[in-house]
Amino acid sequence: MAATVARLLLWRAVRGLGQSRRLYSDSAAEGSSQTEAAAKKFPRIYTKTGDKGFSSTYTGERRPKDDLVFEALGATDELSSAIGLAREFCLDANLQFVSELEKIQCMLQDVGSNIATPLSSARESHKVRTSFSADPAQELEQWIDKYSAQLPPLTNFILPSGGKASASLHVARAVCRRAERITFKLLQKEEADPNIGKYLNRLSDYLFTLARYAAKAEGRPETKYTRMEP
Repeated sequence: MAATVARLLLWRAVRGLGQSRRLYSDSAAEGSSQTEAAAKKFPRIYTKTGDKGFSSTYTGERRPKDDLVFEALGATDELSSAIGLAREFCLDANLQFVSELEKIQCMLQDVGSNIATPLSSARESHKVRTSFSADPAQELEQWIDKYSAQLPPLTNFILPSGGKASASLHVARAVCRRAERITFKLLQKEEADPNIGKYLNRLSDYLFTLARYAAKAEGRPETKYTRMEP
């Protein structure tokens, strides 16, 4: 009797293990299919196509990652990131020009599209899609004039200062100058639209003016440069 009971318990255990394995197998298969479906719906962020140090332009060229095109793209991306950080400080300070910074970040995406389309290999359809007009630079000039009219004239060099919002805008200005210098090399080679050079040049002036305006709006003093005697 005891032996019969033992065999019955063993049979139940084996049967339960088999069912468990089938359930696990079905669950794994379902998970696998869900993963595949997710991969189709949401493309992976990594492509592995750049593992050997080359990347593609919008025109389909494969160029080394230290190519001037990618140097300029990296600089404008860094500039947008710097402006994004400054924008957060400006939001915290409840400054009213945040929407302008957001628009500029969108415009920098368009600048990047133009940079990623070297004119030496671009077809007409590429040029149409990534063209950059003179209008954005003119809008920056209007904004510069608006804020300049509310600021005291400069009588000294000033140091990046005036609170977190102002100082972070000065950082963005410095990054903008670097992006402009790198992009200028592309413009010399006639590989990008001259309007993006004008835009970056005007943008650094705007960021400088806005940094001063942010300090004034927050009631924070700007630190003036003083020559230090040895």
